[in-house]
Amino acid sequence: MNHPLLALAAALALPAAGANAADYDATAKALLASPKFKAAKAKIDADYDTVVADIVKLTEIPAPPFKEATRAAAYSDMLKAVGLTDVTTDAEGNTYGIRKGTGGGPLIVISAHMDTVFPEGTVTKVRREGNKLYAPGVGDDTMSLPVLLTFVRAMDAAKFTTTSDIVFMGNVGEEGPGDLRGMRYLFTKGPMKDRVKAFISFEPGLAGRITDAGTGSRRYKVTFKGPGGHSMGAFGTVNPAYAMAAAMVEFGKMQVPKEPRTVYNVGIVEGGTSVNSIPFETAMTIDMRSNGKAELAAEEQTFRAILPRAVAAENAARDTTAGKISFDAKLVGDRPVGSTAKTTDIHRIATAVAQAGGLTPRYGAGSTDSNIPMSLGIEALTLGSGFESFRSHSLDEGLTLDKPKNVDSMALGLATVLMLAGAR
Repeated sequence: MNHPLLALAAALALPAAGANAADYDATAKALLASPKFKAAKAKIDADYDTVVADIVKLTEIPAPPFKEATRAAAYSDMLKAVGLTDVTTDAEGNTYGIRKGTGGGPLIVISAHMDTVFPEGTVTKVRREGNKLYAPGVGDDTMSLPVLLTFVRAMDAAKFTTTSDIVFMGNVGEEGPGDLRGMRYLFTKGPMKDRVKAFISFEPGLAGRITDAGTGSRRYKVTFKGPGGHSMGAFGTVNPAYAMAAAMVEFGKMQVPKEPRTVYNVGIVEGGTSVNSIPFETAMTIDMRSNGKAELAAEEQTFRAILPRAVAAENAARDTTAGKISFDAKLVGDRPVGSTAKTTDIHRIATAVAQAGGLTPRYGAGSTDSNIPMSLGIEALTLGSGFESFRSHSLDEGLTLDKPKNVDSMALGLATVLMLAGAR
């Protein structure tokens, strides 16, 4: 991508030749010390109660998997209210607006996901106790959506311009069954698919959290079928539950490397009709994850080889007169492995800003919206949006309100966006 330090360096009279670590560090320090950035941070501070109010408002609009439309409509209005142009909801449901740049910079997308893990009908009324907010979805990732809005207001208040157009987006389908559908559309089918050169997703956490690697996953629902029958009258007939159990036992013995971290799990087991019936169908849903592309592929290959062996063993062990055991393995989740190199502009900028803010960057891998652009070779990171959450994905999910800490963190997130976009 084009060097984003040039514009800011020119504006702040800083050298940018060579683009080494010292250049990034110097530019980040100069930005944080500049009067314009101090004005932007002051706006975030003044805006704090509005951010909290918007968190509450959006949390109380449920956004279960595949049903984010009502929240998207509300967020669309918020994007318009902060003055973004070309506010759009695309064919997949992503909602975004554009803050126009002066030209010459790469197109940048800044996003937070609108969906939560909680099913339709979950009560999402926010409860406040002291400095904590409680509600399903209040943390992951609802709280990040208003942070993007305060970024825009702060940039406008400080009269920042950028060379890049910046797309501020609330996206769909990040959580489990959504399988990153919003990002897949954005980067492979949507109108911006070949234009986005840098991407930041914001998730729960304070500044300094830098997710620079995407944990890949492959998820399967495997259905085992057989003839079924009465537990006594058809005793000795092949049983899909035994085939599935044998497959689960072998799956549980699978050896995987510690580095890159590679794991697996049987998460859902279902099937059968009554205690005195041989089931005609059982199923298990499994999850395999790895930070390594080759390791994830090997894990999947081993798993798939287990299934026919388990079925064959059951068919050989019991009577198949009424029919044999069969299986169907359906892929229900596919998140690609990816990473963003420490030598990229976006990584150096995020690192420099964190250090200029007095923090030690915390790098790590995760399964986030950034997986998709990372896997495509597009510079992408997931950063902490400024609030600490707890008990994520539980009914007593919550976040902690600590204004000084939250404002400092949000300001550093904004600084990263400003440097990336070539702020002046």
